[in-house]
Amino acid sequence: MAEDLKGCQVVCKVTTSQLQTLCRHEGIVCLDLGVNRKQMHNFEVEYLCDYKRTLVPGRKTANATGVLKEREFYLVKWKGYPDHMNTWEPRKNLRCVELLRQFWDDVFLELQRQKKTIVPNRFEKELSSYLEQRARHRQSLQRWEAQINSVGGLTKRILVRNRVDLEGPPNNFTYINNYKVGEGISMTTMAVGCECTNCLENPVGGCCPGVSGHGFAYNECGQVKVKPGEPIYECNNMCRCGPDCPNRVVQRGVQHTLCIFKTDNGRGWGVRTCERIRRHSFIMEYVGEIITTEEAERRGQVYDRQGATYLFDLDYVEDEYTIDAAHYGNVSHFVNHSCNPNLQVYNVFIDNLDERLPRLAFFSNRGISAGEELTFDYNMQIDPIDVESTKMDSNFSMTRSPKRASLVTGSPKKVHMTGSPKTSPLMTGSPKKDPLMTGSPKKDPLMTGSPKKDPLMTGSPKKRARMECKCGTDNCRGYLF
Repeated sequence: MAEDLKGCQVVCKVTTSQLQTLCRHEGIVCLDLGVNRKQMHNFEVEYLCDYKRTLVPGRKTANATGVLKEREFYLVKWKGYPDHMNTWEPRKNLRCVELLRQFWDDVFLELQRQKKTIVPNRFEKELSSYLEQRARHRQSLQRWEAQINSVGGLTKRILVRNRVDLEGPPNNFTYINNYKVGEGISMTTMAVGCECTNCLENPVGGCCPGVSGHGFAYNECGQVKVKPGEPIYECNNMCRCGPDCPNRVVQRGVQHTLCIFKTDNGRGWGVRTCERIRRHSFIMEYVGEIITTEEAERRGQVYDRQGATYLFDLDYVEDEYTIDAAHYGNVSHFVNHSCNPNLQVYNVFIDNLDERLPRLAFFSNRGISAGEELTFDYNMQIDPIDVESTKMDSNFSMTRSPKRASLVTGSPKKVHMTGSPKTSPLMTGSPKKDPLMTGSPKKDPLMTGSPKKDPLMTGSPKKRARMECKCGTDNCRGYLF
């Protein structure tokens, strides 16, 4: 039976660019898509696949310099067309300067790896195949980079680079800029805010930090001035002050252009800054899925079998919740460990004052140069006088998911560590990473080593795997824990 489909609309799953390419390929004029007869034969270079140099036809004599004239040709993959329609084009026909630069960067990188210094007139099949793989790999990274920067909340661009191998974006990972609250967890938002018109110069009642019994955390430049271990209380969405308030730093998000890059020393992905960073500046938050300790124990067993974990305990006052950045996270997911780090973690409270659920923020502990990798110490120590109260606890719990304490100022408190009868002072802001992690809170390649029994772990029911550190710094401790 015939149906009246007038007014029926179906979402097209093909992009406008693909439709334009299809129209040109079939010779169809479509003014709605911007394809007219003058544009019918416009072609766009997608990437370059191969290269060759040949003598100019009919030129058997040398030029004025005594060198036979040659012409350069590139095998072009046209955007929107299948591989069998690739064509050899002379250099003069190509105006894709950036694609040419990327092509030759890949060529010289591979020739250097092969310890060759001369560019051949014709590329071998293996080299041509590699260049095409590199081009497709670069496209996958560009799509991932675009997806990252399309996520709301970013004020600066996040770049993605890999000149080491052909590893692409991580599987089963979703980039987010805000915490994902797990099942059974509720976030209590603020009911009141400050009445300040100038929170820095004229705080009313001590502003938001004063209400919580703490001092103002930032100077006029937005640099943190409180000691590591002390909490930061920022103004919230109920406050009278505006978005330019000097007590709103972490909530403004990343303020520096950062780059996720593949390290060349076996430490997997890392993060570096593309611009100079001042000392004590906010860099990023450690973002992920907020889950209960019980769920973290369950997931910890799975991650242990996989040889890596992304669990970061929120144990500022109690060990009830954990951040898991395995499948949901931001740029901090890729930050590596170093025994000489340039980042320090702080507990931050903004719209939620539940001390069991602080936000974890990284600040620079020194000036950082452009191009320098960002790192933090998974076994950081804040107070050299009281080391025991400032380093991460290294005991395993009954399920081999580690529980560690964080640094706080004040008197020592008992840490809730399942399966371990020890007590340890609470430490705020100290990263909670699994000893099975290999040098990075999310990566395994950084550390190797066989499990050994630690004589200092009296009363711990599990053996501890002593992991080798490969941060490469002059003062490397050799082992992470």
